[in-house]
Amino acid sequence: MQSQLLKNEPLARYTSWRVGGNADSVFIAESLSELQAFLQSLDDAELIVFMGLGSNLLVRDGGVRGTVIVMHQALSDLRMDGQYIYAEAGVTCGKLARFSANHAKDGAEFMAGIPGTVGGALAMNAGCYGSETWNIVHQVLTIDRAGITHVRNGSEFTASYRHIEMPVLDEWFLGAWFKLELGQPEQSLKKIKNLLAARLASQPLNLPSAGSTFRNPQGDFAARLIEASGLKGFQIGGAQVSPKHANFIVNVGECTALDIELLIRHIKDVVLEKQGVALQQEVRVIGEYA
Repeated sequence: MQSQLLKNEPLARYTSWRVGGNADSVFIAESLSELQAFLQSLDDAELIVFMGLGSNLLVRDGGVRGTVIVMHQALSDLRMDGQYIYAEAGVTCGKLARFSANHAKDGAEFMAGIPGTVGGALAMNAGCYGSETWNIVHQVLTIDRAGITHVRNGSEFTASYRHIEMPVLDEWFLGAWFKLELGQPEQSLKKIKNLLAARLASQPLNLPSAGSTFRNPQGDFAARLIEASGLKGFQIGGAQVSPKHANFIVNVGECTALDIELLIRHIKDVVLEKQGVALQQEVRVIGEYA
């Protein structure tokens, strides 16, 4: 297959919340060489947004005046590279977790609980169950606006909770080499199975959502604070605080991005008033209002 360039494309098709307006252009990359050529063709002033599975992203109803580059169909190489595991940006986190376990590598099991791609996990230092992506990164491969690739050491990046400080602006992740300990496949696969069972039991996976909406404050949990504020089940339009997990906002039907954004603001205001805690959202918001 060749790469596709789609004009005035609805971004609701590409986000896990299933909401969002149109992008001026959506480029679906099928190979690195085609991605490089496409980046070289763009104007220097063009807004560029890289997207994986759209699982931590809210696109406003007015859409994006620029180009969205969808990665998960092309950059899907996953292999052993010496002592490291190399995964391209389009590989799902769950696939990386299982591959690592099957190759007797321990330390990536938590990735099975992240509903996105390696590229997204690198961009936001995704994590769950006490572990974070950048704890296991050795090196990364990036690409800049000119389509030039760079290998950078993990030490060049400053990682913090759900955030990564890039050493250079306008570079995006193409892949990473992960450093993992020697493990036992049976034990690692059992960890993954237990983690997925816990996720299924505690999270509303039957409705469109973007995973955790807010970061956990130091020493506490966003879900506990939201529930203690009486907001479980609270709804604005088609956006609802999940009755199953208070840190999830779910699309219960006929939902707009504005419904979600208004609900996020309402949660912040109520939790600050009732609990004295200023919640920080984990979800990235892009685009324009309708």
